[in-house]
Amino acid sequence: MTGTPTSLALTPRQVWKRARGLLIALTILIVAGILMAVLRSGDQHGRLDPRSADRYGSRAVAELLKGHGVTTRVVTTLDEATTAAGPDTTLLVAAPDLLTDHQQAVLRDSMDTSGGRTVLVAAGHASLETLTPGVSADTPAATEALAPQCSLPAAERAGDADMGGERYVTELPDTDACYRSDGLPTLLRVQGPPGGDTVLLGAPDILYNNRLDQRGNASLALQLLGSRTHLVWYLPSLSDPSATEGGGDREDGQGAGETSFLTLIPSGWLWGTLQLALAAVLAAIWRARRLGPLVTERLPVAIRASESTEGRARLYRKANARDRAATVLRTATRTRLAPLLGVPPAQAHAPDALLPAVSTRLTGTNPDAARETDLRTLLFGPAPTDDTALILLADQLDALEREVRTS
Repeated sequence: MTGTPTSLALTPRQVWKRARGLLIALTILIVAGILMAVLRSGDQHGRLDPRSADRYGSRAVAELLKGHGVTTRVVTTLDEATTAAGPDTTLLVAAPDLLTDHQQAVLRDSMDTSGGRTVLVAAGHASLETLTPGVSADTPAATEALAPQCSLPAAERAGDADMGGERYVTELPDTDACYRSDGLPTLLRVQGPPGGDTVLLGAPDILYNNRLDQRGNASLALQLLGSRTHLVWYLPSLSDPSATEGGGDREDGQGAGETSFLTLIPSGWLWGTLQLALAAVLAAIWRARRLGPLVTERLPVAIRASESTEGRARLYRKANARDRAATVLRTATRTRLAPLLGVPPAQAHAPDALLPAVSTRLTGTNPDAARETDLRTLLFGPAPTDDTALILLADQLDALEREVRTS
């Protein structure tokens, strides 16, 4: 019997019925994730890339600048960006907050000596202290149509534009603060060394392909990026060798190449995990709530023995426990037959003691070997293979007990 599955072993159908809810939910989550990734992948592809024609790309502004005689060069390393910077060059940094402390320091040195214009797109707390000392960022604002509200010629000529994002605070002299949101500028021009300046652009929307034809976005973008004959478009890259240099410059003593696992996880996932953990704790508290001590109570009615028998039978049927049900039926029959046959209770379940007594009672003084074989199968045989065989076994046991009692 070793290795033979018992009636308590789950059938494939039962496993499917129990696990299908979880599997369906997991499938829905996977499909939803794939669909969201597919739908959103096109939106983020080539973001702020002057070679991309997607809605969030910037190819349109690069083509307009080309028509005005401005050449656009895309670079992905800090060395290329600083080498190309010069008095006749505008350097646009697409995501300055992604630069390491070492990269920001090198870029700042280049800004001080190049004599050209540097445009920092959506620069925040992570980069302002190094790249534009004396300027800090306040709470970001939503992007919307804003009026220039300043004397910067480029902004006055462009008029209303889609501005917002980072809002800047400064007390530096010789600055132009434009497109104010709740009193704080979202475009700030800071005068630099002779011939050079730095433009802080709070939001990149005026550079997107899908926003360029709205309001004065195109005009403002062309004037900010087309003041020099050359435009160097710097897209920071993780493959930039300078990102792993100068790790000792960090205040926390952790090099740029020694980034911990937690720093690689977006903040949204961390907050989501915290919320799930809180929900799990609340669910555990809810499920484990105490309902008070147990109180004994007299039942209003007596429970019939048949109800207990029927309840156990339903449990056996639900678990397909035909072997256990057959064992209970045979054990009860043998227990009742033993006193009728004069067999001691201790030997009621021993085939060598019970079977000859039953056969002798039914056939007379000479036991029938064939009948004894049938009785062995009936009282000590294998478990029924289906419900029909189990019902037949119960009927045969009842018939045997009646025959013994009346013989």
